[in-house]
Amino acid sequence: MKKSKIVKKPYTKDMTIGEVLKSNPNLEEVFLGFGMHCVACPVSQMETVEEASAVHGVDVEFLLKKLNEA
Repeated sequence: MKKSKIVKKPYTKDMTIGEVLKSNPNLEEVFLGFGMHCVACPVSQMETVEEASAVHGVDVEFLLKKLNEA
């Protein structure tokens, strides 16, 4: 089984969900913890963290804090 390479970088609200998950697939759990099940949705490749947060009623700054701490 091939391991995913994890790239640690600061996550920003203008990054797409897909970009975040590509850099660190383990962050899926953070999104799911916020009730954001869009991680498996094809739209996640185009939707920014800020846009997804607005759709799901999530405080984008708090989400970014948790993504960057993980």
